[in-house]
Amino acid sequence: MSRTDGHLNWLFARQRFGVHPGLGRVQELLSRVRNPQHAFQTVLVGGTNGKGSTAAVLASILNADGRRTGLFTSPHLTHFAERFQVDGQQLPPETVDAGLDRLRLHAEDTGATFFEIVTALGTLLFAEAGVQTAVMEVGLGGRLDSTNALDPVLSVITNVSLDHTDILGNTLEAIAAEKAGILRSGCPAVTGVAADFLPLLRATGADLWALGQELQVQTRSLGWQGAEVALRLPDNALEFQTPLLGAHGARNAALAAAAAWRLGVGRAAIRAGAAATRWPGRLEILPSGGLPWRGARVLLDGAHNPDGARALAATLLDLGVPPLPVIFGAAEDKDVGGVVQALRPHVSHAVLTRATLSPRAAAAADLAPLFAGLPVTLTDSPGEALAVLAALNPPLALACGSLYLIGELRPLLLGTAGEDRERWQ
Repeated sequence: MSRTDGHLNWLFARQRFGVHPGLGRVQELLSRVRNPQHAFQTVLVGGTNGKGSTAAVLASILNADGRRTGLFTSPHLTHFAERFQVDGQQLPPETVDAGLDRLRLHAEDTGATFFEIVTALGTLLFAEAGVQTAVMEVGLGGRLDSTNALDPVLSVITNVSLDHTDILGNTLEAIAAEKAGILRSGCPAVTGVAADFLPLLRATGADLWALGQELQVQTRSLGWQGAEVALRLPDNALEFQTPLLGAHGARNAALAAAAAWRLGVGRAAIRAGAAATRWPGRLEILPSGGLPWRGARVLLDGAHNPDGARALAATLLDLGVPPLPVIFGAAEDKDVGGVVQALRPHVSHAVLTRATLSPRAAAAADLAPLFAGLPVTLTDSPGEALAVLAALNPPLALACGSLYLIGELRPLLLGTAGEDRERWQ
């Protein structure tokens, strides 16, 4: 076992300690490594769905503007180092390992959780890489999420829907209040939340621009090429294209463009950065590569809650995709019934499986009743699910339901290696 493996095995073992919201531990951890977060500007991006894609678009735009930009996202799809990108490239594993080596004793002394350590690691790596602006995706909620220990120059809240209700509360109002915690009085912010929640966000004193009010968006679908976006701002207007699929992808790109504008980025960089965005595993089309059904395509999407599934379903309609074979797996603690309800009209054959590295994954047999009335095949692993798909030989298939599942399927499709570590967060 290499030293790198040893540090990562130690870190991943801490996932089992669970999530313990609060800022005290991460603040202490950051102070012990001399507060690296003070070396760069921070943008916090929160919300129930779409925060990762919004963060990715914003980071791409800032990079196109010539700023040395860090992008911190979670969870990773396949490799842990994906969480830490600088100027569009993930940091080398040995660099990540060196950062973990410096944090490990401090993390043990403070009792820091998995995500608190990962957040501190991101700030340390970005400071040492000379990052000017770090776009930090919020992990869970906002108010007590470890990323909120940083002091943002701008915050983004994409939307609010029911998810993680055991931690954030079982009403939309409670969840909105938690997410509003990343806003700062007097600081710029942009949001796409429903109008009902805007008074709660405005009460923070943030200088807020909201979709449907200060921001007006019009989009035109370009099919599999993405969308054209026309964004009217309080002081100007922008037009650009995004490769993100679906109306929700265009909306997330609009939020990112508005955030970039408020950070002083000009039109040319917004157009270039938005067009250059890549966000793997979220409405991503991959070829079947070296699999027996070469020439077919697989659409990957991490839709894991009802709102995400409804956005996926709307995108399939927009693209004119008829019912198709679907590889599906989900975490047992999610509203799987709500997800499947949105997807059922688009399923011709359900190939049910589980992410083998996720102890939270539901067994395929437990998912089967949700697909009653449809052809169903049960499998025990993503590899077996792809073998079933090969026998069906469709021109296009969909895989969705869990980002952990997508993270295991993607390297199989690309013919690359994955990571063999248990996934909880």
